[in-house]
Amino acid sequence: MSENIYYCSNCGGVMEFDVKTQSLKCPNCDTQVNIVNDKKKIIEHEFNKRVAKTIAVEVKQTSTMECKGCGAKVEVAPDCTATECPYCGAKYVLAEKQEAAIVPDGIVPFKVDKHKVQETFNKWINRRWLAPGKLKHLYENGKIQGVYIPYWTFDADVVCDYSAEGGKHRKVEVKKDDGKTETRTETDWYNTHGRVKEFFDDVQVRGSKNLKESLLKGIEPYDTKKQLVSYSPEYLSGYGAECYTVSLDDAHREANNIMENELRELARKDVRKHYDEVRNVRIAPDYRDETYKHILIPVYSTAFTYANKNYTVLVNGQTGKIKGSYPKSPVKIGIIVAIIAAIVALLIALNMKGENNSDNSVYGNGMETGYSIERTYDDNQYLEMSGYEYVIDEDIEIL
Repeated sequence: MSENIYYCSNCGGVMEFDVKTQSLKCPNCDTQVNIVNDKKKIIEHEFNKRVAKTIAVEVKQTSTMECKGCGAKVEVAPDCTATECPYCGAKYVLAEKQEAAIVPDGIVPFKVDKHKVQETFNKWINRRWLAPGKLKHLYENGKIQGVYIPYWTFDADVVCDYSAEGGKHRKVEVKKDDGKTETRTETDWYNTHGRVKEFFDDVQVRGSKNLKESLLKGIEPYDTKKQLVSYSPEYLSGYGAECYTVSLDDAHREANNIMENELRELARKDVRKHYDEVRNVRIAPDYRDETYKHILIPVYSTAFTYANKNYTVLVNGQTGKIKGSYPKSPVKIGIIVAIIAAIVALLIALNMKGENNSDNSVYGNGMETGYSIERTYDDNQYLEMSGYEYVIDEDIEIL
């Protein structure tokens, strides 16, 4: 993965990718340079088992920064020194080894700028009312980093034979021990088989395991069909790009699992056209015209530490969707539990009180004072009026 530093022809400043203009822009004099895209360079490579194990890779000459905390490896500009890991907040160090890598076929550029992401993050963290109060002060402005995450995408035209059991319902009258009859539903099961077909386009498999899958899934989806452009190193100017650590072969197996789960659902739907229920679905997929490509997708990430535990927040760099983990305050949770317990106890007490006194209640309507008054009483209690005012004993409830 080749990466360069781009200097401004006007003032000599270092140019960075600008989200708003989708071009290189000098932060000093606002000079812009367009990035040339060629859709023809986005190649869907033919996949087979031999290719996956013998594929040639290009030796890159860029700097690989390795995190001392979580071990993540990120491609950065050649002149970059230490920086903070967007995943765990620890410091990166320059890796001693330059590893070979498959150059990306395409990239989804950042569409949301850092200022908008900052606003999104501030709103998100202010709404975490279960979080400790001091959490909001742990975050520092400008700490959010943009990084490109590696993904593999797979296409396949699949013809899938299946076998299953289909169940048909029927109503039966059953006589009970007391002589009465009731209607029950019974199911008769039949062996069945069939065939479904599906073309899978851009099944996405992440190329790194450094981020929690639940967080990454939480900010999906990414549009890799309409907004994918040909890879150009200019897009990485000002951003990092993580190296893939999931091999092509492993990613292919995961993609097949995703496809097969969908094929099972298609088979179930096919069986349900003729039966009321379905079970024991077995599939035999035949994969044809399999292709793959290696792409990069945009993610904003920030990390903070609270009580010696790391927390990560991710933002989709294409849509602005946010997902994160954060600590919960035991004090706030305890208060909520106490309030709920008090409400439940009060409702139970009122219910028991109402049941015990449901036969001897009297109601008054305090029109002059603006209150509706209910009183429960026994033989030693009374309700009296003095002039136009009620004399309210402590057992009277103001509704």
